[in-house]
Amino acid sequence: MKKLTILSTVALLGACAYTSQPAGMGGLVTQTKAPVMATSNSGASKTGTACAENFLGLVVMGDASVEAAKKDAKITNVSSVSLDNFGVLGLYAKSCTVVTGN
Repeated sequence: MKKLTILSTVALLGACAYTSQPAGMGGLVTQTKAPVMATSNSGASKTGTACAENFLGLVVMGDASVEAAKKDAKITNVSSVSLDNFGVLGLYAKSCTVVTGN
């Protein structure tokens, strides 16, 4: 009975933790990188990252904003912004905003 309860809980909570994906969600694992924006600023020498995590669709924490990623690398002049997403079985997901610039 205990195993059935655990399996039922996992099945019900499965696919609750997700991030927006350009190619859709993978049933087992999702790992994507997608461009968001690019500017005419060239010669990016710094990369900043800011992430948010989702646990079972119940708890979502973090600051994945462009401003947080800029602050991470002390960037004032943005060259590009992209998103890195990772998810496993809908149980855990992580979305990171990656900013390059100077």
